[in-house]
Amino acid sequence: MGERKVLNKYYPSDFNPGKIPRRRQPKNQQMKVRMMLPISIRCGTCSNYIYKGTKFNSRKEEVICETYLGIQIFRFYFKCTKCSAELTIKTDPQNSDYVVESGASRNFEPWRAKDEEADKEKQKRDTEEMGDAMKSLANRTLDSKREMDILAALDEVKSMRSRRATIRVDAMLEVLQRSAEEKEKKLEEEDEALIKSLFGAPREVVRRIDDDILDDDEDLSRISTNNAKTSNNNSKRRKVSEQLPTMHV
Repeated sequence: MGERKVLNKYYPSDFNPGKIPRRRQPKNQQMKVRMMLPISIRCGTCSNYIYKGTKFNSRKEEVICETYLGIQIFRFYFKCTKCSAELTIKTDPQNSDYVVESGASRNFEPWRAKDEEADKEKQKRDTEEMGDAMKSLANRTLDSKREMDILAALDEVKSMRSRRATIRVDAMLEVLQRSAEEKEKKLEEEDEALIKSLFGAPREVVRRIDDDILDDDEDLSRISTNNAKTSNNNSKRRKVSEQLPTMHV
């Protein structure tokens, strides 16, 4: 099974690659390519929106006499999904993007507008700093100050996160419970102080036992002792009767 995966081919000793004839192709020869639309566009013929990621069978060719730093630029031809009108886009290696060449218009993308605005600001700053050393120094000091402010804000956020990470939920609940109990105690003390200030100190309640109640208790104790004596006498009589012999007639 290992022979079918061999990548090395056998070349005879008298093999001469220079004798192999080469095909001559035109410079702008088109080839069929299956591709996905890299940008969102709108057809100029039927105003149909074609979104990014739509698959097409397109034709690819090299753009003659157009390169960027030695990188070849390619052109793609494809058709609209609704009216079958021919649309054309080109690669843009300078901006790592694509450019709509004909037959359609690119949809507005807010992030591209921000990037273009940032590029314009950078170019404007470069032109200002080119002939003015003081301006470049002032811009550098402003940049360093901005970076220091950002770093300070990041350190503050990190410290706050570390503080929150050290606090536990159980500890927070215990602290809240203690504070609630302390508040309740404080409110009770304030209420007691207010009652004392309004009505004075509460008098001690002395419970007196009536003589009638004492007499009733004495009578009950006597009755209980008499009942105990009678029960003892009855038990003695039973024992004596059991010990006596039975009389036969």
